Amino acid sequence: MFHELKNPPADFLDWKWEKFEPYARDLIERPLTAATVDEWLRDWSDLGDALEELFSRLNVAVTINTADEAAEARFRAALDEIYPQAMAADQQLKARLLQSGLKPARFEIPLRNYRDDAELFREENLTLLSEEQKLGLEYDQIAGKQTVEWDGKEITLTQLRPVYQETDRARREQAWRLAAGRQLADREAFNDLWVRFFKLRQQIAANAGKSDFRSYRWVQFHRHDYSPADCQTFRDAIEQVIVPLAARIYEKRRRQLGLESLRPWDLDVDPQGLPPLRPYQTIDELKQKTSAVFHAVDDTLGGYFDTMIRENLLDLENRKNKAPGGYCTAFPIRQRPFIFMNAVGLHDDVQTLLHEGGHSFHVFEAASLPLGQLRGSPIEFAEVASMGMEFLAGPYLSREHGGFYSEEDARRAFNEHLERSLLFWPYMAVVDGFQHWAYTHPEEALNSAACDEAWDALWQRFMVGVDWSGLEDVRRTGWQRKLHIFQIPFYYVEYGLAQLGAGQVWRNALTDQSSAVRAYRSALALGNSVGLPQLFAAAGARFAFDAATLQSVAGLMAERLEL
Repeated sequence: MFHELKNPPADFLDWKWEKFEPYARDLIERPLTAATVDEWLRDWSDLGDALEELFSRLNVAVTINTADEAAEARFRAALDEIYPQAMAADQQLKARLLQSGLKPARFEIPLRNYRDDAELFREENLTLLSEEQKLGLEYDQIAGKQTVEWDGKEITLTQLRPVYQETDRARREQAWRLAAGRQLADREAFNDLWVRFFKLRQQIAANAGKSDFRSYRWVQFHRHDYSPADCQTFRDAIEQVIVPLAARIYEKRRRQLGLESLRPWDLDVDPQGLPPLRPYQTIDELKQKTSAVFHAVDDTLGGYFDTMIRENLLDLENRKNKAPGGYCTAFPIRQRPFIFMNAVGLHDDVQTLLHEGGHSFHVFEAASLPLGQLRGSPIEFAEVASMGMEFLAGPYLSREHGGFYSEEDARRAFNEHLERSLLFWPYMAVVDGFQHWAYTHPEEALNSAACDEAWDALWQRFMVGVDWSGLEDVRRTGWQRKLHIFQIPFYYVEYGLAQLGAGQVWRNALTDQSSAVRAYRSALALGNSVGLPQLFAAAGARFAFDAATLQSVAGLMAERLEL
C-alpha cells in the first residue's frame, strides 16, 4: 500500500486529504509492537515524505510566481483542507509511539522532539497554524509587488541593487532613496500585517498554555541546548567583541572613500574605487562556474550540484512577481533539493548560491538515512551546512579552479565575505533582540510606533559607524524589511550561531582543507540522529555563545582583513 506514495501520480498536487487519510488511518490502527515498529516507522516516513513533497512543491509554485492565481489557490486549498488534518494525524502517530514505550535505534532525538510536540499540540490551533501560513503569503505578495522606474524601465528593488556598487555617489543615493521611498509606501500594509500575525501567535501560544509566544516557540523549535538567556549572552558577546571591529571596518571605508561621513548608499561600492565584481553574464554561466568551484572543494559535492543542474532543480534569476530572498527546500520522495534565489549579476549571488548549495548538500548527504524523521537537522546546524560551504569554497573562486575571478579579485571577493561576516553579527543581534523584546512586551509590540522605537534603539546600540541623519524613518522601519520577523519568528539567531560554527570549520580548513571537508560532510550525514553539541563537534566546532569563542574566530577574520 505505502509503496504507492514513492511514485505519486501526475495529479499529486491536486490531492485532497481523502487521498492521504487511508494511509494515516492504517498507521493509527495497526498494532505497534517491538516486532512491527521498524516497518511502522518506514511507512510513517513514507507518508511524511509525501506530505512534505506536496507542500514543498506548492510553496515553490507560489514563490516562483506570486501572481500565479491558480498556484495560490491550490496552495491555499491545501493549507485549508490538508494541513490541519495532516498535523492532527501526525500528532496521533507521535502519541502512539510515545505511549508504546518503544525506543527504536537512533531515535532518541525524534522521541525527545515528539514529547515537545505533544506538549504543544492543541486541536484548536490547527486552523490558526494554517492561517499563519496564509499570512506569510501576504508578506511575499506585498514585497513581490515593489518595483520602481529606473533608467526608463520598471524593475524590482532587487534588480536595483547593482547601482549601489557604482562609483557615481549621486546615482547611488538616488537609487537608494528611490527604493527606500517605495518600501515606505507599504509601511501601513506591513504594520497591519504585523498586528494580524502577532495577535494570531499570541492566541496560538495561549491555547497551548504558554505565557508568551517566545516560550511556545522555544518548545516548537526543540531548543534543548540553549535558552533565551544564552541568546542574551551571545548578543552581549557580539557587542563586546564584534561591534568595535565593525566600527573599524566602517571607519576604514569612510577614510578610503574620502568622505566626511559614511551614508547607507556608501556601503556596497568598492572603497578603493575598483569596479564592482561582475562574476557572470548569464545564469548558465553562474551555474557552470559554481559547479567548478564545488568540484574544487570536493568532487562528490560538485556531482550533487551537477545533478541539480541536470534535473532543473534551480530557479536562480530575479524577475517581477517572484518572491524575495532565497531558500533551499527538499523534495523527499525524489530525495532531491531545490534552490530558489534572485540573482541579478552580483557577487552576492555567488555567495547566495554557495550558501544554498550547502543546504542542498545537506539534503543529499542525509538522504542515506533510513527514515525521514532522521534526515532533518536542527536549524542551527542546518545553517552551518550553508555558511560552512561559503567558507570552504572561498579558496576556489578564481579562474584557476574554473571559477569566476582573477586571483586578485578572488582574494578581494573572499575578503569581502569575511568583512560582511563580521558586519552580520551586529545585525543579527538587532533582529534577534527585536523579537525577544516584541514577544515579551506584547501590548507594546501591537503598536507600530513602539516597534519602530525598539528596533531603532537596538540599531543604534549595535550598528555603529553609518550616518542616518535625515533618514530616521527608513532606519526605524527596518524591521518591516526582514521577512524572518514576519514569516519565521525567532529564526535568526541560528545564523549567528551557525556563522560561529562555520568560522571554526574555516579555521580548521586553514590548517587542513581536506580534513575539514571530510568532517563537514560527516556531520551533514548525521541528520537529526544526534543533538546540537554533537553535530557541531562532528564538524570540528564548538557550540558556544561566549565572547572567548567568538573572539577566536573574529580575531582570525580581523587578522586576515588587517583591521
